[in-house]
Amino acid sequence: MYKIRVLVADDHQQMLQYVCGLLSADCCEVVDAVTDGQAALDAALKLRPDVVVLDISMPVMNGIQAAKRLREANPDARIVFLTVDKDPDTCHAALQTGALGYVLKPRWAPT
Repeated sequence: MYKIRVLVADDHQQMLQYVCGLLSADCCEVVDAVTDGQAALDAALKLRPDVVVLDISMPVMNGIQAAKRLREANPDARIVFLTVDKDPDTCHAALQTGALGYVLKPRWAPT
């Protein structure tokens, strides 16, 4: 059975581990987990995952910037944002990158 190859980027270590665990336990293979936007861009270009899950607020390069650059390099990239940012303008900006979705996560990290 083919598993969807996913790259996950989130600067909150507990959330990163939690999301990777959720995805790995089901139908996905997490090909990499990174903590900043530049690392997400680099890994996505190198590994060519089926889906890239991006947080928005990350160091070095935020998720929206990373998504824009990824789409320039790979127009077929499938991107989903996973963020605590509820601002409609941020959501609009994220979806303008061509992202497939914008999912809100809780401000707390699961234990």
